[in-house]
Amino acid sequence: MADNHSKEVRSMNMSHIRSTNSKPEEIVRKYLFSKGLRYRKNVRTMPGKPDIVLRKYKTVIFVNGCFWHKHDCGRFVMPSSNIEYWTKKIYGNVERDKANIAQLEAQGWRVLIIWECQLKKKVADTYLEKLYESIIK
Repeated sequence: MADNHSKEVRSMNMSHIRSTNSKPEEIVRKYLFSKGLRYRKNVRTMPGKPDIVLRKYKTVIFVNGCFWHKHDCGRFVMPSSNIEYWTKKIYGNVERDKANIAQLEAQGWRVLIIWECQLKKKVADTYLEKLYESIIK
């Protein structure tokens, strides 16, 4: 199946995808801040550069995009063009995530993963409340 966009349009679209400060990350950070939790963002010295680090609770949070980290939900669909590239890219991300999580856990950190689909309006409030409860317990 061919790409629906020209090479230039696809390049422009891809260049607008942010690796930090994404909308899902902002939703989680604003919620945690409103609950009185203070954190560090994107700590480069830690494996995987976690999106949120709560030192007081020895907890790190990754806010993962369903496509980029291969979540088992309806938002993830393997591209049908350039299959070799995308398979290597997506599965590489998954393996790197596993290694980073193992390193963090070995260092005594609790690792929480929030998926982009869990932050959609219908379920976000309930999910964020559960997240908060799991952090402070």
